[in-house]
This record gives sequence, C-alpha cells and structure tokens, in this order.
Amino acid sequence: MARPRGRSIAKWVGVGFLVAATAAGLVLWRWPSSTYVLLPDNAHPAADVVQVKGAKPDHDSGGIYYLDVIERKATLLENMFHGVADDGATFIPAVELLGPGVSESQNQSVALQEMALSQQIAAAVALKQLGYKVKVSSTGALVIEVAQGAPADGKLVPGDVIVSVDGLRVETPDQARTALRKRKPGTKVALGVRNDKELRTVVLKTIADPQEPSRPIVGVLLEQAAQIKLPFQVSIDTGNVGGPSAGLAFALEVMEKLGHDVDHGYKVAATGEIFLDGAVGPIGGARQKIYGARRSGVDIMLVPAGDNAKVAKRYAGHVRVIPVESFRQALHALAILPPKR
Repeated sequence: MARPRGRSIAKWVGVGFLVAATAAGLVLWRWPSSTYVLLPDNAHPAADVVQVKGAKPDHDSGGIYYLDVIERKATLLENMFHGVADDGATFIPAVELLGPGVSESQNQSVALQEMALSQQIAAAVALKQLGYKVKVSSTGALVIEVAQGAPADGKLVPGDVIVSVDGLRVETPDQARTALRKRKPGTKVALGVRNDKELRTVVLKTIADPQEPSRPIVGVLLEQAAQIKLPFQVSIDTGNVGGPSAGLAFALEVMEKLGHDVDHGYKVAATGEIFLDGAVGPIGGARQKIYGARRSGVDIMLVPAGDNAKVAKRYAGHVRVIPVESFRQALHALAILPPKR
C-alpha cells in the first residue's frame, strides 16, 4: 500500500524547518553584532609577570593579583538576549568603547601604550617609596581621552602626546593648558603631536569651555608623558593585555619582590591607574573586575575611591572592598589588616 503523499511532504517540511532553525541558531550564536560586550576575566597573579633584579622569595600564602576585562563583539544572540551572556557582562555601543573614528587595532595599540607607561610608573612609584633614586623626565602632555564632537575629535586619539602649542615647546599638561589659554575661543591653534610613528602638526579651532566661557579648549583630557630611568631593571610582561588600570597592582608587587610583606598573607586583587605622584585614578570595567575577583577566590580588592568603589561594593559578595586614593593609602590599608587566619 502506498504512503499518503501529504504525510511525506509534511515530514520533509518539518525536517527542513528544523535544519533552517538550527542554522539560524548557529548564525545568531556565532555571528558578531556591532555591539561590544565587556566580560569578567580571572584575576592574574602579578608575581607571574613582574620580574625585579635581586628579587627575594615569598613564602606566605598570599599574593597580589591584577585584573582585566575581556572586550569583544557580542554575538547576535547575546545582543538580542543579554541574559545568555556571563554574569557581570555589560553591553556597550562600539563608539563608546573605541571612540569616534577609532578602529579596533588603533584602540589596542593605544591600550598597549597605556599599559607600557603604567608599568614604568608603577615601578618608579614603588622604588621611590622604598627610597631609591628614580630619574623622571617630562616629555609632553599625553592625550588619554577625546570628547565626542569636540575640535580634537577625529584629529587626535588617546596615546598622542602634545609636545608643542603654536610652536612653543611644552613638557607638561599644565604647560600645554597655559599655552592654549593665550588664545581666544574660536581661534585656531597649532599643536605639535607625537605618536609612536611620527611627529605631526595638527591645527584645531578652539571652542569655549562650557564651564568657563572665556577659556579656550579643544576637547582632550591630558596626563603626564614621561621618560623614566630606574636604578635597576624591573620587567613587567602582560602580553596583549592593555590599559593603565593594573598600575596599582604592579607597584605593590614590585615591593613584594624586594622582600616587603605587602599582602600580609592575604590574596589581594588591586586595580587603579597610578600616577607619578602616587595618586590612584579611576578605571573602567569596575563591575567586571569585581566579578573576576570574586570567582578567583581573592580576599581583598583595592579599588579607586569614588564611583569605582561604589560599583565594586555593590557586587562584592565575599570580597572585602577597600577604596584608596593613593599608593601610600593602599599600603597603609593593607598594613593594618588583622592577621590572616
């Protein structure tokens, strides 16, 4: 007896639908969207990446850990259903992560420059704290952020160093700002700008500072660029991990390597950009970093005071969060901890 033809067709339609649905699911799961997702990563032992000449062995059960954030494009499925992503995930538009007109490769290049500078500064701060002589030469005003829609938008990128204003050499951010104030809002200014490839001149039309209308600005946030000479070799190698936020952890680990019991037997995760004067500045990805600290079993997390600390405390779980504003404050906070049980 022949099978009814309708049932056979229905069977193949069902199979075709299943195959199509499976293929669509695979596309949604694997195909990247235009949105980025920030994800927690495990805390990393700073002892594994920091090498100091004359380092002494550390026999306690503690340790200093640095934290990073995994950045990648979200899949179509993750972007449609945020709940399928890992705990601690944050979704952000590309322009918010990369900046207007900045490619992924440019963003990574800047991040690696920031990491390299933060490592030098961390070593300098730690050695100065221990009384060693450290030579620091100011080399310009480092661009760390460009405001969207500002005159500098699309002309300057984070990692550029301003070395002159209207032909006048500048070595510090204050000198750059002082030279710029000689202009009136709406006039043009010529900036000498250096990066890792070239020295160029960038001409920008200034605008008035919304908070101080008589003050001209170009829409950049600056910090000190410097050449640092240490009394002996300190090597820090984090591979492709970029950004400046591990500076505090590296400074603590340099002291540990030189025989100073900084962690007092605790597992201490530290995050915060560190400056040449020892100040600790805010970081990005505070939510991801506290999740990373939690799942890595650390006891304590040192985090920049302010908004970063508020976010970390909100998601801290078992981790004790200690807000700090300076390297010395971080050392003091660890020194007064009760003995580790």
